[in-house]
Amino acid sequence: MGPRRDPVGYDAGKKTQGIERHILVDTLGLMLWIVVHPASVQDRDGAALVLNRWTRRRFPFIKTVFADQGYQGPKAEAAIARIGDWKLEIVRPDPGPKGFALLPKRWIVERTLSWIRRNRRLANDLENLARMAEAFVILTMSKITLRRLKNHDFTGQVLTNMDGLK
Repeated sequence: MGPRRDPVGYDAGKKTQGIERHILVDTLGLMLWIVVHPASVQDRDGAALVLNRWTRRRFPFIKTVFADQGYQGPKAEAAIARIGDWKLEIVRPDPGPKGFALLPKRWIVERTLSWIRRNRRLANDLENLARMAEAFVILTMSKITLRRLKNHDFTGQVLTNMDGLK
């Protein structure tokens, strides 16, 4: 019997094979929850995996969930409606100029994902099991959070810049 492996999928939109990470972060970019699944699961379907009753009970202070356009549609809205009074707000790009534009609120999640990818083991999808990938992301974010706490004097000022992490 060979090594155990969770299924991997293919995301035709991004043209990638492997896994996807759906994360829930606060306004500082610190991760609250993560779900790892095959890349073949669409973002709008993955919303129900992250935004469930357990998440609502664990984080009652969340009022609005900002998401990109991949999460729009009836499945994501139904997932939000099932769990309570969260408001789903889709962040859309400005219809004006074409090209790169920094989207409000979305950069917070992208910054968190880049912090995760700075860890060498998480830069590529090397884990065979989704729960191991989740565990390593949690360890990485714990390290980042502890480093931020260590460099904070709790009077409202950050003592050092911490490699670009304020």
